[in-house]
Amino acid sequence: MTMVCVTHEMGFAREVADRVLFFDHAKLLEDASPAEFFDAPKDPRAQAFLRQVL
Repeated sequence: MTMVCVTHEMGFAREVADRVLFFDHAKLLEDASPAEFFDAPKDPRAQAFLRQVL
């Protein structure tokens, strides 16, 4: 079953997601596994967001 979940709860996202998609102003900036996204995000906006919320 496919499910899309939108959240700002990063702990929840890391636990349940198979893929993490990070959007900013309706533009897709990251499409990665949870490990890739949380450990080494490529996009500067995603990096800044994670610094603020983690």
